[in-house]
Amino acid sequence: MELVESVKNLTRFSFDPRRLYHLVAVFCLVVVVWKIAKLFAERNKWILALRAFPGPPTHWLYGHVHEFHQDGTDLDTVLKWGESYPLAYQMWFGPFVSFLNIHHPEYVKTILASTEPKDDIAYRFLIPWIGEGLLVSHGKKWFRHRRLLTPGFHYDVLKPYVNLMADSTKIMLDKWEAFADKDVSFELFEHVSLMTLDSIMKCAFSCNTNCQIESGINSYIEAVYELSYLINLRFRTFPYHSETIFHLSPHGYRFRKACRIAHDHTEEVVRKRKEALKDEKELGRIQKKRNLDFLDILLCARDEQEQGLSDEAIRAEVDTFMFEGHDTTASGISWILYSLACNPEHQQRCRDEIIQALEGKDTMEWEDLSKIPYTTMCVKESLRLYPPVPGTSRKLTKPMTFFDGRTVPEGCLVGTSVYGIHRNSTVWENPNVFDPLRFLPENCSKRSPHAFIPFSAGPRNCIGQNFAMNEMKVAVALTLRRYRLVKDPERTPKMIPRLVLRSLNGIHLKIEHVGLEP
Repeated sequence: MELVESVKNLTRFSFDPRRLYHLVAVFCLVVVVWKIAKLFAERNKWILALRAFPGPPTHWLYGHVHEFHQDGTDLDTVLKWGESYPLAYQMWFGPFVSFLNIHHPEYVKTILASTEPKDDIAYRFLIPWIGEGLLVSHGKKWFRHRRLLTPGFHYDVLKPYVNLMADSTKIMLDKWEAFADKDVSFELFEHVSLMTLDSIMKCAFSCNTNCQIESGINSYIEAVYELSYLINLRFRTFPYHSETIFHLSPHGYRFRKACRIAHDHTEEVVRKRKEALKDEKELGRIQKKRNLDFLDILLCARDEQEQGLSDEAIRAEVDTFMFEGHDTTASGISWILYSLACNPEHQQRCRDEIIQALEGKDTMEWEDLSKIPYTTMCVKESLRLYPPVPGTSRKLTKPMTFFDGRTVPEGCLVGTSVYGIHRNSTVWENPNVFDPLRFLPENCSKRSPHAFIPFSAGPRNCIGQNFAMNEMKVAVALTLRRYRLVKDPERTPKMIPRLVLRSLNGIHLKIEHVGLEP
């Protein structure tokens, strides 16, 4: 009987709810302590690994995040640190995330020559939006998709796009008639974003749209702005690195809502094109083409087993190129127009060249792109001063040694400051001065090819860089042909990196009509 009572007592003890809660609490505490200990062990590992790369003083909790005030001075801070720490320096985002930030051509050459994947922190936050497309994928998947999509940017494909780009630009310029000769500035980034969205839809997705002339704010453009802000916020807020915490937060809700809007837009584009390809005439037309458009390549792709890309893979690439193909180009064009407004003598020289090249035409054609070398140099100089993508980052899968003998281990996060390289005073004379003659062939030959990398370089360079350059030249040429650009001294843009280079207070210009005499 005593034995039975003992067993009963033991059973009662084992299932006492209060005891169970205590056990759960102790278990949770142990897990939390273990995770924190693991984080601090990782922190100590990277402090030792990066000791050869001194950097600015860090805060024990914020790292360097508190130095970035999101007020238009953040990129100036990066340049200031670059002057104090040549070649590269360590940066900390919160107490546990470290990057080696490089800002010199000889250093960037090493990382860009590799096919190392993008980092798994900042770029991971993009995946719920753009999926694992060409921007964030790696390994065999990246190689397969890169090889698959490269023909979509062959010059035979790009040729007819010039006329479509010109048509989209003229729609934008017609809208600008409302602002001409008014001596009042207007914000142009949103206008240019709509134009580049209209252009990418026509060129890469065979989809005519009225997005430039529809009333109200375009929901997709608005979603892209929201997503860019939230991804930047998430990266800077260490607790938001946790999927659970971000998902439960108000910002996580806003992020999911914006993602739905962006996905609805791209899914509608894919659906319409699939419907069009059911028409035998349309299908026969594209099958006769030597080079297919971007979306048609995705929809018609077949592997060795005659299997096409999954719907998920197609949407990831469409989401990637819908964003990359319009937002980065919109940034580039907007800052180019601002640069020319700030430098009227260069603006006028470009205008004279453009008017002579177009010979009275009010549009731009493929053959005209090569007739405006000075304008092209001005485009490149603006891309140097205002790179659309101010920085990128990779995660090393193996140790990497740089030209000066310093080495970083596998797993290191390496950030490339494109903005820092483009304004590095040891590479560029008077780096903050707008001087298009830097891009004369004889001057380019004296510099490292990695001193100017607005489209990155190496095997993972921007697949659409020729598309982007063509669109920028078309937009600039047709704009200068019609309008004189004047800066608003009371509304100087405040640069801020949010996936692409934007302005906190917009980019405001005044425009005036010009004569068309050569």
